[in-house]
Amino acid sequence: MRRNLRVAAYAVCVRDGQLLLARSPAADGTPEWVLPGGGMEHGEDPYDTVRREVTEETGYRIEVTGLLGIDSSRHVIPGGRPRRRTDHHGVRILYTGEVVGGELRHEVGGSTDLAAWHDLAAVPALPRIRLVDTALRLWRERPPHGRVTDPPVPRQVNEE
Repeated sequence: MRRNLRVAAYAVCVRDGQLLLARSPAADGTPEWVLPGGGMEHGEDPYDTVRREVTEETGYRIEVTGLLGIDSSRHVIPGGRPRRRTDHHGVRILYTGEVVGGELRHEVGGSTDLAAWHDLAAVPALPRIRLVDTALRLWRERPPHGRVTDPPVPRQVNEE
């Protein structure tokens, strides 16, 4: 089985009760909303990645205002033959960002086709990827460990 590691950086930009999102086609072609951001290029710092990706996907320039946390997921992508199956591990770095320039526009020829502000209250009704919910929970709760789930509890060691 092949192994694939993808590290990406995303921004949670909230202003006036609205969240900035981009629209991307799912594997089946159905559009779904995603956070602006994307994969790191080799040698690129994640801080620079998130700024570059937000500009590419939305037209805005952002100032990174904080680090929310890390989301990690792992799943097997089936293939036609056992050797083509892929063990995919995605590591997503989530930042807060503030728009400091540029104008809202849609990406042309990229991974997204539309960018828009959405009322926070309307986000749960949107077709979206799981990362949007994870990021909003991190944004609301600001856990000190940067995870939406509690970290594993250390096993008790008998001290006899």
